[in-house]
Amino acid sequence: MSNALAGLAARIERNWYGSVLGNLWLLPLWPLVWAVVHLRRRRFLRHPPEANPVPVVVVGNITVGGTGKTPLITLLAERARALGLRPAVVSRGYGAKAPQYPLDLTADTPVEHSGDEPRLLFNRLNAAASFCPVVVDPERRRAVAELVGRADIVFSDDGLQHYAMARAAEIVVVDHARGFGNRWLLPLGPLREPLARLKTVDLVLRNGADFQVQPTALVNAVSGEQIALQSFSGREVVAVSGIGNPQRFYDSLRSLGMQPQEHSFADHHQFQPDDLAFHQQMPDLPLVMTEKDWVKCRNFARPDWWYLQVSAVAQPEIEARLDSLLMTWSGKTHG
Repeated sequence: MSNALAGLAARIERNWYGSVLGNLWLLPLWPLVWAVVHLRRRRFLRHPPEANPVPVVVVGNITVGGTGKTPLITLLAERARALGLRPAVVSRGYGAKAPQYPLDLTADTPVEHSGDEPRLLFNRLNAAASFCPVVVDPERRRAVAELVGRADIVFSDDGLQHYAMARAAEIVVVDHARGFGNRWLLPLGPLREPLARLKTVDLVLRNGADFQVQPTALVNAVSGEQIALQSFSGREVVAVSGIGNPQRFYDSLRSLGMQPQEHSFADHHQFQPDDLAFHQQMPDLPLVMTEKDWVKCRNFARPDWWYLQVSAVAQPEIEARLDSLLMTWSGKTHG
């Protein structure tokens, strides 16, 4: 993307979370988006897809950009395991291309085949003895079919608007700080669907209120060594981010006492060594990135690179409610 186009995209996004007046020049496109959204939803309601043999819980959002879905899915899968359920995850695998689908991830699956978020989820959910399948397919119902007999409950990473896939329940994740911006549909605002869509979902969870995404470790990008979160407190660091809401990452670094030099890339950016070659001119500054970006950089990472590991922590009453809902959605009962 040229600098001019990147600057225009950044201006449009700023207006999503400010005044809509700056985006009024995009108004001729708005009726087209509204029509597509309305027709796709109406077709789903009139002709819903056949139910899946294993219950699917969609974890998605109605806004563009990061809201904390991936840490929440990790939490949901961990809670499901604690309840004695067998969880699994399906994903579109945004930005990746596999030789064939469905792609059932293993420890050796290249991130170029899986995508960054499925790779991250597989790493986190299979770090212990228990196994949690992660299956990628642009046609997510095929991924779900791959899991029959292997899972009691499947979490779909995004897919709220993927109406070709049946679902037992829907969870919408909202960034509590940014909310819904100017509350307009794309391209005037950040909404993928109207706010009325929230009335049809099973649960709305606010990242920053109902649950918190908290830093848990600073991990070396080469050795895997973990150091204290405050290890770089008071120091300037090179901060690299290719996620939907990079400001949240930079704010997390500041909360740990770091002074980040911000280097933002597009969400799901496919990092190459040249993208980070500028760091060689700053040998005294450690480079800190997100875990989602690290999975794409691990093959060419340097010893002075680190990633910030984060986890979702739910409020006690929210965790209790989730446990109850997970048992209900899975069709299982306690005991």
